Amino acid sequence: MSSLTIVPMHFRDACAFITAHHRHHRPPQGMKFALGVAAPDGVVGVAVVGRPVARLLDDGLTLEVTRTCTDGTRNANSKLYGAAWRAARALGYRRLISYTEAGESGAGLRAAGFVAVAELAPHHGWTRTGRPRRPQERAVARTRWEITRHPDRAADAEPRPEPVLDGPELRAA
Repeated sequence: MSSLTIVPMHFRDACAFITAHHRHHRPPQGMKFALGVAAPDGVVGVAVVGRPVARLLDDGLTLEVTRTCTDGTRNANSKLYGAAWRAARALGYRRLISYTEAGESGAGLRAAGFVAVAELAPHHGWTRTGRPRRPQERAVARTRWEITRHPDRAADAEPRPEPVLDGPELRAA
């Protein structure tokens, strides 16, 4: 039995954890919700979930895990991804995406049921003609992962409406 427990997180606390523990990223700019995973001694990881960063994926039914960060505790990352998907589904979202950088295995994502769907070349920032942006510090290839609702799976199926009994069936009761 796992001693890890999912806990709610305030955005500022999740950002502080990310600042203290993440290898190469700063905290994200915003969120829809944040989760933590706690061991008996305290929080050992956080996940921040928000709107997709890529505007073409922001369809109103998709969320993105914009950051996960753990202190290295075994299974903490996969537990966070699984909880993020359950929370997103409960809120009515149909797809959850995330990214790994080249060289990262994606084991936590696979363990939570995510599937690799795209290999993306490195890009050097968002600067475009007529719209300068701060240059990106690191440009690395990435893999996009996703998990979606499957209508044929009972756990993900939309609730079926109750039958309406307004004819002879109702009178026979």
